[in-house]
Order: sequence, then structure tokens, then C-alpha cells
Amino acid sequence: MPSPEHDFLSESALQIMEKAAKSGLFSYQEGSRKLFDFSCDLKKDWSKIVSGQTLWKHDRDGIDKDIRTLLTQRDVAAAVYIARHSTQNKRRLAEVTGSYRDTPMRDRLSRLRVFWVPADFDAKNAHARDSAYETLRDEMTKDLLMQVVLGGLTPQDVSRFAASGRPGYPLAILSYVKTQEYRSISNTSKALGLSAQILKEEIQRLFVVGFLESDSLQGGIFRISDSGNAILDICSRLRDYLHENLGEDNKNQELEHICRLLGIDYSSIPSEVASTVTKRELQSPTALLMQHVAQADLDGSVEWPEPYFTLPSA
Repeated sequence: MPSPEHDFLSESALQIMEKAAKSGLFSYQEGSRKLFDFSCDLKKDWSKIVSGQTLWKHDRDGIDKDIRTLLTQRDVAAAVYIARHSTQNKRRLAEVTGSYRDTPMRDRLSRLRVFWVPADFDAKNAHARDSAYETLRDEMTKDLLMQVVLGGLTPQDVSRFAASGRPGYPLAILSYVKTQEYRSISNTSKALGLSAQILKEEIQRLFVVGFLESDSLQGGIFRISDSGNAILDICSRLRDYLHENLGEDNKNQELEHICRLLGIDYSSIPSEVASTVTKRELQSPTALLMQHVAQADLDGSVEWPEPYFTLPSA
């Protein structure tokens, strides 16, 4: 019989991902729990299945069984293990994962994400529940959601993207590559109304940051990456903020939480002045990013992605 701690942690993992979906950056649908303690499908224009097990009172063999179950599922994008923190559990987990490094399943270890919960956690204590939930929420958002759903997007990526001195251009290029496909400098520069030199410089910047991908290090045919899609989605929600259409009272707590982890404090920028950046704000990635969004919106150069809404639970 599962313990109260086991049940609380398993349900918390699903609640965290379901609430994060209210950001509009992806949708959430709870999955089958036949093999797992919790499972869900996070959707955009792709589907990412996240499944997990919760370790609370298992013995040594239980850890082995959990990890084997998580790693053998082929369609899982992220395998989550929420575990009671103890020296014995950490040592056993290291032994089990180490045993897979020389097997055909070694590549699947990269999708395993372990979140440790204090050994003295008591699900009957309200303060302990709140603390465990908040800690798990922060860790899952930083590691799981950022890496799996947002393509590994980092604050450094956002800062480098915003640093372009040509407001709106990077967003216009990403949108064009996503919707029209990039074939050549000449065709793309004509379509966007940019000089070939400027386009070449901005594409190189987006390629170095990782928002554009190519099969060749020299470029050629480019495509938008997962992180490029993520920044386009985030900027689309920031555009909603500028139009005071982000949600009730123009607020979205889940989006704010994700953005702040990326170094974006958009609520500190009044929507009516976001299109101008003062000398003091030139060092602020948030202000620069908001200027990109405002200019691209003014130019009408971006096909803005619509919010992804939560799907009904199965």
C-alpha cells in the first residue's frame, strides 16, 4: 500500500506540470498509470510523454525495478524519478544507473531526471507539504520543463538573443524560417526586405545561439530548433502582454514563473512603454527583448503562435 508521502509526491508532479501548462507554452493531458506512478503528455506541435516513479519505502530491488521500467519505455521523452534522499538510496541508484552505461540502453540515461526529497518529509505536516511542493516545482521547472518542453532554453540564450541591435529582425527571421523554410540568402532577404549582409549576420547570430539548426557547420539550409520555437512562443505571449491580453488583469503567474527562471521580468516593463529602451535599460535583457517584440508586432513581420491550451484529461 503506497504511503501518504508516496501519493502526495506523485500527485504533486502531475499538478506541477498541469499548472505550468497554464503558461500557454504547451498543453497538458494526464496519461495512463498502468506501469508508472504518474504519467502525462505535454503537447505543442509535438508530443512529449513524461512518466515517473516515486521512491519512498522501496528496497534495493525496488530501485532496480523502477529504473528498468523507466528506461525500457521507448516513447518516453523524460523519465522522472522522485526519491527519498538517503545515502543508501543515492548509492544504490548510482549502482543501478552505472550498470546501464555499458549496455544498449546507455543512451536512454540522458532522459532520466532524479529529484530528491528530504528523508524526514511528513505528508501529514502542512508546512512540510508546502515546502516539498515548492522545491519540487522549482526543480522540475528548471530541469524537466526547460530541458524537455523548452528545448534547453537558458537565461544566457535569452540574453544573447535580445542583444541584437536590430529590434524585431531576429523574430522576423525565426518566424520566416519556421513558416516558409529557408533556402537561400537572396530569397529570404527579398521576402523579409532585409539586406543580404544584415540577414547573414542575424542568421549567424541565431545559429550560434542555437535557435537555428543546419546539417552543415557552414550553414546552407536552416531550420528552427526546439529552443528557437520556444523563444518564439514566449515572445508571442509577451506580445499578448503588450496588448493587455495575457489573461485576467493581463496576468499569468505560470508564464511569469517560467520567464523569471529565464531572466525575463516582463511585468516590470509597463506595456505602453515597452517599445522604447532608455540608456539605462540597454543592459537589461528584459527591456531589450520587449523592444524586439514590440517592433516585430509593429512591423507585422511575425506569424505569432497561438497559446497552447490544456487538453481534457483522459
